[in-house]
Amino acid sequence: MWKSIGELNSEDYVKAGLSLEKAKGFQKVVTDVISRTKGVDPRDQWKALVDECVLKPWHPHPLHQLLYYSIYSNWDASIHGPPLYWFPSLSLSKYTNLGRLMETHGPRLLGASYKNPLESFELFRRFSVEHPEVYWSIVIDELSLKFHTPPRCILDKSKPGGTWLPDAVLNTAECCLIPSSLSQREDDSLAVVWREEGFDDSPVNKMTFKELRQRVMLVANAISGSFATGDTIAIDMTMTVDAVIIYLAIILAGCIVVSIADSFAAKEIATRLKISNAKGIFTQDYILRGGRRFPLYSRVVEAAPSKIIVLPASGTELRVQLRDQDIPWKDFLSKASVENNYGPIYLPVNSVINILFSSGTTGEPKAIPWTQLSPIRSACDGWAHFDVKVGNTYCWPTNLGWVMGPTLIFSCFLTGTTLALYHGSPLGHGFGKFVQDAGVTILGTVPSLVKTWKRTNCMEGLNWTKIKYFATTGEASNVDDVLWLSSKAYYKPVIEVCGGTELASSYIIGSPLQPQAFGAFSTPTMATRIIIFDENGVPYPDDQPCTGEVGLFPQHFGATDRLLNADHEEVYFKGMPMYKETRLRRHGDILKRTVGGYFTVQGRSDDTMNLGGIKTSSIEIERVCDQADECISETAAVSITPANGGPELLALFAVLKEGFKKLSEEELKRKFSRAIQKDLNPLFKVSFVKIVAEFPRTASNKLLRRVLRDKMNQEIQSVRSRI
Repeated sequence: MWKSIGELNSEDYVKAGLSLEKAKGFQKVVTDVISRTKGVDPRDQWKALVDECVLKPWHPHPLHQLLYYSIYSNWDASIHGPPLYWFPSLSLSKYTNLGRLMETHGPRLLGASYKNPLESFELFRRFSVEHPEVYWSIVIDELSLKFHTPPRCILDKSKPGGTWLPDAVLNTAECCLIPSSLSQREDDSLAVVWREEGFDDSPVNKMTFKELRQRVMLVANAISGSFATGDTIAIDMTMTVDAVIIYLAIILAGCIVVSIADSFAAKEIATRLKISNAKGIFTQDYILRGGRRFPLYSRVVEAAPSKIIVLPASGTELRVQLRDQDIPWKDFLSKASVENNYGPIYLPVNSVINILFSSGTTGEPKAIPWTQLSPIRSACDGWAHFDVKVGNTYCWPTNLGWVMGPTLIFSCFLTGTTLALYHGSPLGHGFGKFVQDAGVTILGTVPSLVKTWKRTNCMEGLNWTKIKYFATTGEASNVDDVLWLSSKAYYKPVIEVCGGTELASSYIIGSPLQPQAFGAFSTPTMATRIIIFDENGVPYPDDQPCTGEVGLFPQHFGATDRLLNADHEEVYFKGMPMYKETRLRRHGDILKRTVGGYFTVQGRSDDTMNLGGIKTSSIEIERVCDQADECISETAAVSITPANGGPELLALFAVLKEGFKKLSEEELKRKFSRAIQKDLNPLFKVSFVKIVAEFPRTASNKLLRRVLRDKMNQEIQSVRSRI
């Protein structure tokens, strides 16, 4: 239990890491600031401490914990909603992208109801839901879009679900590269900054939009000499400047990017190449991380693609022997014409430009096609919720194989924001120093990454105070971890993000126009309507605290309308409830709406789990673990959410065969870990293993993973209670 803020004394501050002399001075400052707040509302007290910068980024984390948890020690979230830590400024809100738009259009669209960006945010967001064609017509004009043929309207409602930007023709890669007077992006504006791992004291590398455009055109020219328009071409690389250039060049040349994460085993790479019918693949000889080299080209070769273009991970020379049919990067570029003035291939707006993959509830990953609507949606969400624009520098350690990779590219280049890339591991001090030296203003993370930074204290001594917004996605955040993160920039907001590859966006998120709570989402995204319904499909009222499965209105700009290897209707709509004569779209999350209208994700409605920010299915894991040893009869995989929040943990149950040597749970854990890391993903970790006699099943023999999950949670709680 924490003391209340009024009960703290200098001894408490000494225990939190201050010297006695500093503790006495600190106590006086805290007492003075608290005494000047109006009333005893903890939100006012915390806001006053943050506004006065009482807590410094270099103060020990226990001191930050002490003040935050003491101020909210008697807070009842069931009555007041989650405790708040960041509060927007009315004066500054009018300079945000969305605030400026609301000031310009709010009085006309909302009439006398419009007050200002803070008081009228929810009213304006609801307007965007009820009149999406009006909202999108305004916001799309804010992006650097160049239509070869303009759309005849924003939304054609003549078909079920509607058609967005009908008849529009463009090339979104071209839109990322050309000057734009609207976004104030010029040829000499900074497009990309980056640094190689191990060169922490070297100047940050820089590339202008003119230089980026020339590089992309060169590669697109070479692609056109080796591939045909419409070919699918894979990328399996780390997120480097070259990978970004290749990604844009494939689209500029009228081809389709197949995104493959660099962490996948050869079997998973092969599966994705086969599903997408890829005609070739770009990769690199090695992955360089933490001073070590990890083979990548050899894994790609094992996946047996027909043609591989291979880049060196460092320098200009490859460190691997290539197959006869494979092409070194230097030789591939020599295919480009000298003129270097390659023109874009213009495509209808609903043409596929990128194939990404997301695991479903079967063993085969869903192949999700992104049309040209998808990057527009991604960029618009970044524009509205992260305030991306010219003058900002945006960094998010990710990969082109995950949705955040393409999202980051388009969010930057369609708004004129500078993209920041670190060519190395984001786990250590080197990455943090790059964030400092590059002047990053928006830093994206995943919770497991933040947990590592906090645990290792590797960011000690760095200055991150240029950061205006943090963002986090991929898994549930631990409150104390994001408290640590926010404190590194004088408590700037950590925007929580939850969405999906198939949406090309988020569906719930935070907003710079709303107060924020650690580990919580403050709003559905602009123009997004969500419904939370109970186990009988009955919707809860929009203003009622509740917990249930979430459904989305199907008229969602940028969302998929097809899958390459599955029935889109069956995956996203079959069995979903109707709402006002409209079948809701499935997302699969169990969502809790709190008092005050905040949201937290409580898990998945199916057996999909989220491990380290990567969605996978129980069936995929079980398929691998069933083959881990001959003594295994069957396995069941479930995810466990820690009691204090944070990333999901993988738990495996096993039924053993009779007549075979019995292995211990610890031995099985090692075997399962090796099998998963070899055949599925090296990033997945097994946390718990339990041997059982049989699995609980329904009358129709369906495995009840929910019962197993509850059993594991009970055992964990029982162990904790004895400690």
